Amino acid sequence: MTRTLTLLTLLGSLAAAGPALAQEPPKEAAKAATPETFESPIKNAKGDTIGKLAIRDGANSLVLRVTIQPGGLPPGWHGMHFHAVGDCSDAKFMNSKAHVNHDQSKHGLLNPDGPDEGDLANLFANPDGSANAEVSSETALTGEGGLKDGDGSALIIHANEDDHTTQPIGGAGDRIACGVIK
Repeated sequence: MTRTLTLLTLLGSLAAAGPALAQEPPKEAAKAATPETFESPIKNAKGDTIGKLAIRDGANSLVLRVTIQPGGLPPGWHGMHFHAVGDCSDAKFMNSKAHVNHDQSKHGLLNPDGPDEGDLANLFANPDGSANAEVSSETALTGEGGLKDGDGSALIIHANEDDHTTQPIGGAGDRIACGVIK
């Protein structure tokens, strides 16, 4: 009986101390854990804004959310990649250069010698030309080799689906939309 009473007393003390033990983390730690967020418009070859790019950078990967408004893209699948330079100023988006690829890997999420750092999943545009997608990538937003380096990077949407193996861009075709990451 004494043992049971002692155990109940101990449990009651712990329950009463619970709120004191469960303290909030310091505000600096909470800020450090908040991922950096970046947003940019996505434009077509005419320079019209057709959607939005939002990136959240976490500890081990980033999450990319692409939203395209109705009429923004031709219906169907489209390859999507990170390109090495944040420049969408020319109508064919060639100023964005090749894929982000610091370690010179082969192109393709399904390639045994890939993927390169610019490879992303395909994007599907609905019959009305709108699209919504959320994908992750191990490519970093900031830091050495990150998307927001000295010359920035670009998200490029291609005319065709990426087959994730064919070199150099998986048969994805022309660049039809671009968003600057700086």
